[in-house]
Amino acid sequence: MSNSKARPASNVSALAESLVSLGSEVRQVRNAQGLSLKVLSRSAGISVSHLSAIERGTANPSFEMVYKIAEALGISPDWFFARRAGNGPMERAYVVRRQNRRNLNTLYGEDVGALGLSDELLSSSIGGSFFMGIAVYEPHSSRPEHPMYQHAGEQHGLVLKGQLQLQIDDEMIDLEEGDSFSFPTTITHNARNVTDEPCQLIWSISPVTIPRDVVISESRQTATKKAQG
Repeated sequence: MSNSKARPASNVSALAESLVSLGSEVRQVRNAQGLSLKVLSRSAGISVSHLSAIERGTANPSFEMVYKIAEALGISPDWFFARRAGNGPMERAYVVRRQNRRNLNTLYGEDVGALGLSDELLSSSIGGSFFMGIAVYEPHSSRPEHPMYQHAGEQHGLVLKGQLQLQIDDEMIDLEEGDSFSFPTTITHNARNVTDEPCQLIWSISPVTIPRDVVISESRQTATKKAQG
């Protein structure tokens, strides 16, 4: 009798935890993309009140609704259902096992071929003041015309393996295994692997910005240089 009563309670608890997790994931991606509830609700075709309830974990959305939200955010619905292995709620919430790392390329909307690197999330969420990941730059990886990036905040990195060519403003810097860097991301920057071997980099960026590299146009680059010089 005790087992039959405990099972429904356990199921309810698991469902509640799952709904809160789903809602939190939606809110984190929305905030990282700088979208308001109103803007996302309009894009997804869901009322603001219902979307707010989903984010709070008090509404159980259908898969169709989850798909609409994911489509409006430009990501795969799989992002919302991260594998959270663990014996307790704290471990499931705050620990990331190696095999459960999430692919950030799906969040950027660009695969390895287009981006020149694969990126995995090391942080347990993207809901904090910063997020951390591990990137593998493919040999001779570079984006067309080597675009420069710029956004608010700061970036830190440590080269774990291989070599990385880092450009900060007009300066080219060759980094090797064990080298690290920190710089304000309001300065235009870029990174690429110009060698024949993969390069592995651990990075952190604050605040959380999706995508983590924001391409600036040539005209904006020119205006930025004039303002700086």
